[in-house]
Amino acid sequence: MEKSNEEQNSNQKTLVERRDFLGGAATLAGTSLLGLAVPASTAAATASDRAPDRMPPIPVDKMTDAQKKAAEEITSGPRKEVVGPFIPLLRSPEFMSRLQKAGAYLRYETKLGPGISEFIILITARQWTQQFEWDSHQDLAKKAGIAPEIVAAIGEGRRPTGMTPDQEMVHDFCTELRLTQCVSDPSYARVLKRFGEQGVIDITGLAGYYSMLGMIMNVARTPIPGATTLPLEYFPH
Repeated sequence: MEKSNEEQNSNQKTLVERRDFLGGAATLAGTSLLGLAVPASTAAATASDRAPDRMPPIPVDKMTDAQKKAAEEITSGPRKEVVGPFIPLLRSPEFMSRLQKAGAYLRYETKLGPGISEFIILITARQWTQQFEWDSHQDLAKKAGIAPEIVAAIGEGRRPTGMTPDQEMVHDFCTELRLTQCVSDPSYARVLKRFGEQGVIDITGLAGYYSMLGMIMNVARTPIPGATTLPLEYFPH
């Protein structure tokens, strides 16, 4: 028997509210607000449920000279080791070399501060259900001053309550950009007034950089080393 329209609408509303990054984005009802492309039959997943790593670490004795050079750039910098996205990226060493330099600026050298930077990274990791990135940054976010309940809300796909004004405007800016591929004049104006034009570009660039890393690791199926459970739920598409 088919569900009534009332039942279908109720179920849809519940799903949308759970994943509402904008807090009242009713105009997007009927779409996946997170834009997640990985369906799942259960909410929680274990690491053993994941398909095998498509691009595991390359042994040093199997690396080309270009790969060794690119790897050395990583290990001699603030990251210290070739992990996470840089393992699959090593398959294209020139790309990795250029990309990681942009990433080093975006993560360590902007004037946004670690609190806002880590906040953006968490939002982006959740949007892409990027397990490695979330696992790597949730504790860093808390150390940067982001309240645990805000971290938990982002991880659950909810718009956090109790955000600071800076967090609120950055959250809405990044979420709106992800969901609509643009930002409204009010969202733009708030971020512009607070962070200036350079801040607008750096915020956008940081979200874009970690989106790219998320895409790469999701394609490569990069695992969390030693993990038995995955920190993020897979939401229905």
